Parts: sequence; structure tokens; C-alpha cells
Amino acid sequence: MSYLVLARKYRPRNFTEMVGQEHVVKALSNALTTQRLHHAYLFTGTRGVGKTTVSRILAKSLNCQGPDGTGGITATPCGVCQACTDIDAGRFVDYTELDAASNRGVDEVQSLLEQAVYKPVQGRFKVFMIDEVHMLTNTAFNAMLKTLEEPPEYLKFVLATTDPQKVPVTVLSRCLQFNLRPMAPETIREHLVQVLQAEGVAADDQSLRLLARAARGSMRDALSLTDQAVAFGSGQLEEASVRQMLGTVDRSHVFRLIDALALGDGKTVVETSETLRLNGLSAASTLEEMTVVLQRMAVMQTVPAALDETDPEASETARLAELMPPDETQLLYSLCLHGRAELGLAPDDYAALTMVLLRLLAFKPRDGQTATAEKKTLNDAARGATRPVAAVAAPATPAARPAVALVPAPVVASGAATAPVARSPEPEAAPETHTDARPNPPQVGPAARPPGQDLPVRASVQPNKEEKKPPALAASTQAAPEVVAVPVRQQPEAGARTAPRPEAGVNATASGGTLIPTEEGEFWHGVVQQLIADEVITALVRELALQSQLVARDTDQWLLRIERESLNQPTTRERLQSALQTAGHGEVRLAVEVGRVVDSPAKRNTAAANERQQAAEKIIYEDPFVQTMMRDFGAKIVPGSIKPL
Repeated sequence: MSYLVLARKYRPRNFTEMVGQEHVVKALSNALTTQRLHHAYLFTGTRGVGKTTVSRILAKSLNCQGPDGTGGITATPCGVCQACTDIDAGRFVDYTELDAASNRGVDEVQSLLEQAVYKPVQGRFKVFMIDEVHMLTNTAFNAMLKTLEEPPEYLKFVLATTDPQKVPVTVLSRCLQFNLRPMAPETIREHLVQVLQAEGVAADDQSLRLLARAARGSMRDALSLTDQAVAFGSGQLEEASVRQMLGTVDRSHVFRLIDALALGDGKTVVETSETLRLNGLSAASTLEEMTVVLQRMAVMQTVPAALDETDPEASETARLAELMPPDETQLLYSLCLHGRAELGLAPDDYAALTMVLLRLLAFKPRDGQTATAEKKTLNDAARGATRPVAAVAAPATPAARPAVALVPAPVVASGAATAPVARSPEPEAAPETHTDARPNPPQVGPAARPPGQDLPVRASVQPNKEEKKPPALAASTQAAPEVVAVPVRQQPEAGARTAPRPEAGVNATASGGTLIPTEEGEFWHGVVQQLIADEVITALVRELALQSQLVARDTDQWLLRIERESLNQPTTRERLQSALQTAGHGEVRLAVEVGRVVDSPAKRNTAAANERQQAAEKIIYEDPFVQTMMRDFGAKIVPGSIKPL
């Protein structure tokens, strides 16, 4: 008798034997018990989590006849009746499995649906199981939509897929969807213990942990790896042989690396990396094992009570968690995670591994480095406080500015009272002399000058006029001339670009070209916009239509002009020609030439967008409230933040 692999030998025969999918088992069992049966089920999940197994158990539950032949729909199929044994053996005439990966055309689906008109031959229900349903073509999906929505009462659909994103929403809306989750390593390990006990194979706990982690959530992968490990170990499982088979790195190397990184010992890091190279151990597996250990260290650093006493490596992990600071643990975890993706980019995996490990040492703060950085920051701040301020420069720190005095300004000829202007106490200036070159002193009070504005002022002496000055400032301003403010001019932002004013009949586009409207251009713009709105043209065809100019047109031939030769592809031109014919423009033939384009749909769209943008900016800049905020409080409009609705 030929050997039957573990994945097939220990395939669950009923819902009670299912492992790790309690949420699906509970929902289906309750539905079968209460007879609230849907006509279509969709099972999704990664490989080896039980999608096909659940569909077979569901088919047995629907068609089970009981040991005595009088049974009905049940959540616990007997497994001994004719229907149950035939479904397990794959020869039940009313249960059809279709592999959509190799039968993905509309003809295969139609031949399957032709059987739907016939009632079951042996069972209670016909069950159509379509595996990897996302591989079907669009026409095949469309062919089965009507039957999937309203099948006969004796027909049930069961669909399975590993990629539900590729299944059309029209199919998803007709099915009851169940997501089978990847299984936890502990769940896989417990199941492997039961399987190996039934097989009579000796295994240590650490080897089972390695197999459970290597399965990555798939029970079928775990059983297949167990088959391989049993053969590799001559009938028994040991940690050393399983590590050698999987190519995984011994945790002792990982602990040594993390210990050396925590102590800043670069020599040990390089030597350990070289040891991994000599032993032929996988660099990717090393980084993967390091991320697992670092994740447990981070959990222990945050929640010390999370220590797993059953794990033989828990004590070493706890020691490293105390040795390495939490921020370095997070940094090293991130470096290992990203470094694993960089292995394929490097010419040598082990050189890339060494660079990933040494990267933490490069970022690791040295002793006294933090204090030195803080001291340097304080010294820079102290030097900045005594630095002289240039004319029309950004305001300095308040501690570095000289004492200032406020002088109320009189009413100017225009009748508007200006705000008090702050000036430094200095010798009396001559009448009518400008003082623009002195540093801009700070202002206080509600009329403070906005930062970044340069206020040119003019001083004039009026000895016969008395002013009321604040008592605290009277002594310092008695000999100072009165300061009269002149109108303030808003300075443009540095690097700001001014939009060019389009000339009459010519609109400037964002790309630097010009739009010269033509009669044919107006017609071509309307045609292209209609084709885009109807979604008749897409991708390169739409780009050809947008970037081209209609130069001339006759009853059966239109001449287009483009600037880029790459758009003039025969297939693209033929598809645009076909779209025009479909849109009702007759048997149009397109001729394309290369030249300067001055009126294309793209240029018209850009010009219209520029006009809307300028209109929106004009509304904002002319708003009285915005002008008041800019004038009185120094508000600024962030360039590019205005968007038309």
C-alpha cells in the first residue's frame, strides 16, 4: 500500500476535527442546525487553512443520510453512509469540484451550469465547489451571475479563493462570505503533537516550535514540513536536524548578536556574522529570528508580567530586555525589518547582514554624546543672542534687543491715524531724515508691526506741539523727534512666482505653452470631453486625444497634429478612430502629423483651470476681512493653499 502523506491522512472529516477556525465552524453549525441555509458560500483565506476541507464537510452535512439511511441535514455528518464515504473518496456524483485555475473559461463554466437543470441523482442537494474562483475570466463570471443569484432550491454553490480582491463585487454580493484566518503557531504546534503521537514519532518541543513558525499560519504546510522532517531525521524529530533542514539560525547566534549590539561590541558582531557565513546559515533567517526575539524583548520591557515561563529561552530574552534600552530595542527591530528587504539589493547577503547589524552601532549614542549635544545647543543659543542684527532682518531674540520707546504718531494728511512706531533711544535726528537703515525694533501692543515687513519712517520735529506720553516713557522720549509713519507696502514672499498676465486672445498654460483658440479646436475639445465622460477612451488613447490638435476635417478624414512622436502609435490611433466611429462620427479615418500644437483639449483644460484658480485667488485677496488680517496682524496666505471649489 502506498504511503499517504500526513496532510491528506489527517484531513478533518467533520467540524469537530477542524482546528483554528472556530468562528467559521460555529456559524455553519448553527446554520445547519436551524436549517437557515444560504444558496452560495464563499470561503477566503491563505493556503492550507481549510477552505476545501470546509466545503467537503458542508457537502456531507447537506447530504448525510445517517447510519440507518433516515438522517437529514445535520451539523455532525455520520461519515459512514453512502454519501459521506463517496464525498470523502471524491466520487459522489452530486458533488462537483471545479479547479478554476485550469478551467477558467466561459465554456467550462457553461458546461458546469448545464448540470444545474437536473435534480440530484443520489443526494439531497447538488453542490458545485469552484476552487480558486478568482482565476475565472470576466466572461465566465458574467455567465454564472444569474444562476448564482437565483439557483434551484436543490443547488448550492461553494466558492473558495486565496485572493478575494480579484472577485467581482457582483459575485461577492451574492455569496455568504467567511474568512478563514491563518493559524497561530501555538495552535499548529498542539495539532502536530496529536498527529505525531498518533503516528508514534518521537519529537522534542523545540523542534515542533520551529516547524510551527516555519508553517506561517498554514496547517497543510506544517504537516508537509513534518513529513519532510521525519524523513530527514530517520523517524524522529530533533531540534538540530530540524534547524538544519529548515536552514534556520540557532538562537544562540541571535542572542550573541543582540548581546554584542547592546554592549556596543562591534568585533563580536562581525565575528558572529562571519561564523554564520562559514556555516552557510541564511542571512534572511538570521534577521527573521532577531525580529522575533526583539519583539518579545519589547513586550517584556513594556509588560514584565508577560514572561512565558514555559519557553526555555524566556530567561535569556528577559536578560537581554534588561540589558538593552527600550528605544534601542525599537530601533534595532526596525533596522532588522527593513534590512531583510534590502538583502536582495546587495551583491552579498552576508555583507548586507553585517551592514544592517553595524548600522545600529553607527546610530547608537556614545557616552556623553547627549550631554555634549545639549551643551553645543546652549552655546549656539548664547552666541546667537549677541550676534548683531542686519537691517531689514528677521527679529532677534527679545533678550538681545535694546530698550525701545513708543511714540504716538499724529494724524497724516490722509486722515488715518497710524500706530505708534517703536524706535531705539538715540541722539535727536535731523528733520526730514530717513532712518530706514537702522535695525527693525520690536513693537508692542495691538498695532505691532507684522514680522517680515519693512516700515520706512520719516522723522519731523514740532517743538511747539505738546503730546501726551505715557508716564513710564516720558523721560526717555522728551528729546526724541516725533515719528510719522508713511504707507506700508506689502513685500512679496521670497521665491514666490507671479502668474503671467495672458494677452488678448492667448491663454498661458501651466506647461509654459500658449493656447491660441481655433474653430476646429473648439469642436475637437467638445468631442474629446464627451468621449472621456462616456469612458470610451482610456490610457494612451485618451492621452493622444487630449494632446492633439484638430487641424482640418473632412467628411471621412480628420487631420490631427501632435508634438510627441511617441503618441503616434498605430494601435492607439486605430482605437481612437474606432471610438470616434462608435460615438457617431461616421467612418472617420485619422491622419496624424508631428508639429507645434497651439490648441489642444489639454491646453484648453489647463487654461480653464488657471482661470478658475485666478478667480479664486482674486476673491480671497480682495476680501475685506482677509485684507484686515494681513494689514493689522501680519497674516499671510500660504502659497498654493487656495483651491477653487
